[in-house]
Order: sequence, then C-alpha cells, then structure tokens
Amino acid sequence: MAYIDELIEQGDHLFDKRSGLLSLWQTIADNFYPERADFTTVRNIGEEFASNLMTSYPIIARRDLGNAIGSMLRPTSKAWFHVRTHNYDQLGTEAKGWLQSAEERMRHAMHDRRSQFARATKEGDHDFATFGQCAIQASMNKEGNGLLYRCWHLRDVAWAEDAEGMVGTVHRRWKPSARELVTLFGDKVHDKVKTVLAKEPFKEYNVRHCIIPLDSYRGLKTFRTPFVSLYFDVDNKHLMEEVGLMSQEYTIPRWQTVSGSQYAYSPATVAALPDSRLIQAMTRVLLNAGEKAVNPPMLAVQEAIRSDISIYAGGITWVDAEYDERLGEVLRPLTQDTHAIPLGIDMADRLRGMISEAFFLNKIALPQPAGEMTAYEVGQRVQEYIRQALPLFEPMEIDYNGPLCDKTFEIMLRAGALGSPLDLPKELQGAELIFQFESPLHDAIEREKGQRFLEAKSMLADAVALDPNTVDIIDASAALRDVLEGIGVPAKWTRSEEVAKGLADKRAQQQQNAELLQQLQQSADIAGTLGTASAGNPQPSAGFGAA
Repeated sequence: MAYIDELIEQGDHLFDKRSGLLSLWQTIADNFYPERADFTTVRNIGEEFASNLMTSYPIIARRDLGNAIGSMLRPTSKAWFHVRTHNYDQLGTEAKGWLQSAEERMRHAMHDRRSQFARATKEGDHDFATFGQCAIQASMNKEGNGLLYRCWHLRDVAWAEDAEGMVGTVHRRWKPSARELVTLFGDKVHDKVKTVLAKEPFKEYNVRHCIIPLDSYRGLKTFRTPFVSLYFDVDNKHLMEEVGLMSQEYTIPRWQTVSGSQYAYSPATVAALPDSRLIQAMTRVLLNAGEKAVNPPMLAVQEAIRSDISIYAGGITWVDAEYDERLGEVLRPLTQDTHAIPLGIDMADRLRGMISEAFFLNKIALPQPAGEMTAYEVGQRVQEYIRQALPLFEPMEIDYNGPLCDKTFEIMLRAGALGSPLDLPKELQGAELIFQFESPLHDAIEREKGQRFLEAKSMLADAVALDPNTVDIIDASAALRDVLEGIGVPAKWTRSEEVAKGLADKRAQQQQNAELLQQLQQSADIAGTLGTASAGNPQPSAGFGAA
C-alpha cells in the first residue's frame, strides 16, 4: 500500500507540474485543432466545433501539415522503412535475406487492420503538428496474437526525463468502467469493483498506468528487465498488474524542445498563433464591413415613418403623406466608405501566406523545374529544398518513426513473430540494427547523386579533351551503381558486382579471342598471298645445269 501511495504521489506531482501547460494547449487547440480542444473543458457529444472562429484557414493549414506527415513519411504504397546494419553492404546473402524477411513481416503486422496502426499514427501526426509531441503506445493485443497501437490524449499523459534526457517515467490517467476493468484484469481487481459490477457495471474508476525504469522501482518483486509496468486503481489504492518490460511501451516523439522542460513545442503553431488570432479578428471586421456594404444601415425621419422599416425584397414602408420631401428623403441609406475593404482583403491574404509558411506548406513539396535548367541549377534547387525541409523531416524520422519501428521489432522478436532466435544468421548475432526511412528529404538527398554524376560526366569530357589519361580517374561502374541505388532502381533490376565483373571478363576474353582470330586470319592471308606469288613466278634453281 505504501508503494502505491508513492506512485500516486509521483504521478500527481507530474500532472500538477504540467497543469499550466494545459491552458496553452487549450488555446492552441481552439485556434488550430478544435476537435482536440478539451484540455481544460469537457466537451459534450454533438457539440459544435469551431463555433468561435470566423475563418477555417488556420485549421486547414494544420490539417494539411498533419496529413502530409503520414503520407510523406509512412506511405502505404511503398516500403517506407528498411532494416539495416552499419555494415549492410558487407553482409552475405543469408543475412540480407533475413533482414528483408523481417522487414516484410513487420510491415504486414503494422498495417494489419486489427493493429490500429493507421488510426494511432493519424491521431499522433495531428497532435505532433499542433502541440509538438504525441503519445503512442505499442504493445501486444490482449489475445497475444498481434500488435496494438493506441494514441493517447496529451491531457492524460505526463512524463519525466532521465539523466540522459530520454523519456523514462510515463504516467497515464485512465477512467475505465467496472466492466472494462474486470474484462481486462479479471480477479485482480479490487473487491469493491467486483461488488459494484452487478449493480453499476458502467461506474468509472480512476486508474493509472505507469512505466518506470527499473532503478526507480521500489516494489517487492524482483525484475531483470529495464522497465516495470504497473496498473493500479487510484480510488481503491489497489495494484492490479505488475510486470517487467524490455522496453518503454510509450513512444513520445518531440519536435522542438527547450532546455529545462521535458515537454516540446510545435514551431508551426508557435509562429502561427498570433497570425491566427489576427486573421480571425480581421475576418470578423471584413464580414461586418461587407454586410454593411450590401445591406447598409438606414437613416429615417422618426416622425414621418408610420410602420416598421421593411428593407427586404418586396417590403413596404409606410410614411406620413404630409411629410415635405424638400426636407430630405424619409428613408435613405447611411453613406459609408467601402474603399478600405480591398485593402483588408489583401492584408488577410498576406496573413494566410504567413500561416502557410509557418506550417511549412511551402516547403514540403519538391521544387518544380523552372523552364530549361542545367544540371547545376537543378542541383542547387534540390540543395535549397533540403536545407528548408531538414528541420521538418529530421526530428520526425529520428524521434518518431525510428522509436516506433524499434519497439515493433523488439515486440515481434520476443514474441517469435520474426522466427526462432536460433535461426538468426551469425553475422547478425550481436549486431546493432538500424532503420532507414523513405521520405521526400531522403529521396532528394539520394537523387542529388544523379545530378553530381551528370556534372562529373561533363567535367570529365572537358578534361579528356586536354589529357586522355584523365578518363581513368573516375570509376564509372561504381558511380553508376551508386546513382541507380540513389534514384530508387529496384535491386532485382541490377546484377551483383560479381556477376557484372564476370560478364565484363567474359566480354574482354571474347574480344581478345576475336582479335587473336583476326591476327591469325591476317597471317593466313599473308601466307596465302606469298604462296600464290611464288607459284606464278618460279625462280631458277642453283646447280651444274644453270646457264
């Protein structure tokens, strides 16, 4: 019981320390992600979203960036990650085949409908784009026959860093019903929950799940795993599950961090928040101005009006017949100056451009070629794209996709889904596995090799004109192989270096044999010519009969 009190106190401390951040997240969500705007308020089902906003453009900008993260970094149309080692090029066929098989099994398991990988990452992408972080839990499902991914609300998750700045301790709040608790934990639930189940099956309880490093564990059990997972009933101070884990189940990618805080920020919403507030205010003013310009307020003479003012189509307003029109019209529109409306529209358009730039929408697309461009100019445009897109894609690949793939690989390996550990090739035993990802940034970096190859070819042609011996400087075969791999040519389209070398040797031998045959034929032709000449012009023989 004392240890449960300690865990509850630790979780309360983390949640209380983060309470001030919830108001910022609520403000950001109100402006960019109204579906998630329930950090400090409770939303009712069916409540209208974004009823306080005048324009939807900030929401659309967030939506486009959130959708782009998944479509660009985890496309289902192609293999978006590869299992590799640091010495992958030196591995044998058996080791490479095992890695490719493991990669294929991982991809099928992750994209299986029951794993909910697409749903969890979709929610996580939009949390990441809006708040700069998300919380995704990867584990085995309750049947133990597949993976399960879930994205949890940032409001319900708090964490702490270890001495090395990595997320170590994670606490998650949860409010399941009595029926859910009994379904998941069976007889391990508190006796009060069992009693309530028959009468109030939908009564909710405050439950916490925390995963802590082993060196922070103070319980009675002995574990030899790096982490310990604990589920406990806060209301009844009852521990329901206590197991060891080989890795932290929660993946918490963080976009932009600042010193002294374990929580990150989204550089997109930080930059766009003031513009979002301004464009909402400007849109409201422009709507009012446009409404007044189309339906202007009316100026009426009070004593002369005998009915309600009817300015709708077909409406009639009755006036006093004795009113002298020389004193002015009884009913006339109030004169307004509408010349500033185009200026306001232009300012709003500029704000949309600023919000679009804040959300990197002008940087996530590859630059389009402008007319006739040289290889050097194309290379420079690609370099500029890499410099602009690097702050967006680099943390996503390293802190988002990387940990998700690492955890998936570890879970499947321990569950035997990647085959028996005894079947692991010797070259891979003890080797550190890494993941390489496909993304527009990676594609741009690799395709840049093609531009360099063309530049090198042009320079080499100029150099050969001056000195023919310079043709031997560049290994064209190695360069071409590297370029083909960089532009994404499938490996089965190319021959291995050994086969290519064998074909080159065979072709050289055939050429050598052909040259030898040609030389022999020339020698035979010369001999035949000499023989014919000797037969047509016999020479006198030396002897006594000679004249």
